[in-house]
Amino acid sequence: MWTEPAASTWYQTAPGHDFAAPSLTGPIEADVCIVGGGLAGLSAAIELQSLGRSIALIERHRIGGGASGRNGGFVSAGFAEGLSAIAARTGSVHGDALYRLSMEGVEIVRDRVARIVPEALMGAGQLLVLRRPGSGALERSRDLMQRSFERALEHWDCARTRSVLQSERYFEALHDGRAFHIQPLHYARGIARTITGADGRIYEHSPALSIRREGSRQIVATPEGRISAGSVVLATSALDRKLWPRLSRAVLPITTYIAVTEPLGDRASQAIATGAAIADDRRAGDYYRLLAGGRILWGGRITTRRSQPRQLGEMLKADMLSVFPQLGAPRIEHAWAGSMGYARHKMPIVGRIADGVWTATAFGGHGLNTTAIAGRLVAHAIAGGEDDRIRLFEPFGADWAGGPIGRAGVQLTYWSMQLRDRIDERRAERSSVPRNPPNGSDDRAAD
Repeated sequence: MWTEPAASTWYQTAPGHDFAAPSLTGPIEADVCIVGGGLAGLSAAIELQSLGRSIALIERHRIGGGASGRNGGFVSAGFAEGLSAIAARTGSVHGDALYRLSMEGVEIVRDRVARIVPEALMGAGQLLVLRRPGSGALERSRDLMQRSFERALEHWDCARTRSVLQSERYFEALHDGRAFHIQPLHYARGIARTITGADGRIYEHSPALSIRREGSRQIVATPEGRISAGSVVLATSALDRKLWPRLSRAVLPITTYIAVTEPLGDRASQAIATGAAIADDRRAGDYYRLLAGGRILWGGRITTRRSQPRQLGEMLKADMLSVFPQLGAPRIEHAWAGSMGYARHKMPIVGRIADGVWTATAFGGHGLNTTAIAGRLVAHAIAGGEDDRIRLFEPFGADWAGGPIGRAGVQLTYWSMQLRDRIDERRAERSSVPRNPPNGSDDRAAD
């Protein structure tokens, strides 16, 4: 069984995230039992409630305790897999329809934040930055998004990019004004409070041990209780390896890391002069954003290892200072890991997997928008509504992920991506694009 690391996150220190639920004892009944208290399960639960269904949600640990409450908090359109690869598998019309679902997911999150948990909103906008001279790819992406999806993205040249991000590492950027970023633990537990406030039942520290069918009902057993339900939604992502073996074997647990610095005051805002979230274009890239008080949240790296590196904070600090050496030697206040679920095809697995059993899982790499739309589609499918767009996910089934060999393959792929990134950046250093320090300053570390 995979479990999340014990290290606390910066999100857990912020007031307003409190939520507690009892463990399940004894038998209960519900229209739908949801297994997993991450964003996929919570989204399915709140959507089912809106359709008049009674729900019981069980969570092995705490609500939002896995990747759903430990991620970077970026909310933008898309999937972990690229649009061209999706279209190659499904056809362009089908691929475009899936992409529009991801855009709808962004708006679902935006609406929920505004209505039920406004304190989760942390900033607007997102920048995709290039760490090598561009070849027109960002402009082509901007034009495609405008032409196919009416998305208004803005291209920034080198001078503008470096005027906002004071780093010689960056050459140009693409700005998405519709993206935003949130405090994900606040968001998850805000949804949970809304569910219980509307008579939904949530149980923490209540792992599902088995699922069996009795007549027209599904029986979900926990250590001290059981739930009889007409339908079950499995939303356990990477942390379950036994409950539904075929599904578990289709999801690889992939770990990424985040650190938060001490308050840096003007040093942070001068280096990162934007409230937008930032991610670079590398195959194994960094992502970061400013937090209140001049802190910086910095994320990156990918591994299949279960344990958290001892010097995790120092590793991420070194990554940060390679981009912004002027930050000096900031102290890292928090550093943590989160295990995401990835399928081989890098798309969510969403749909019915047996009579009365549904799943919404494998949201690694782009989970905030995709869990929202998946929860809605699963809820409508269970309720028998007219929205049948869940069928768009049928080409992306529970393909075996390769077990230990698959995990080893992922790690080797990541190391290969790192090497290719380094080669590309060395070529960039030899390019003809000027690499003078931004605003005429030198690149020595500040005191």
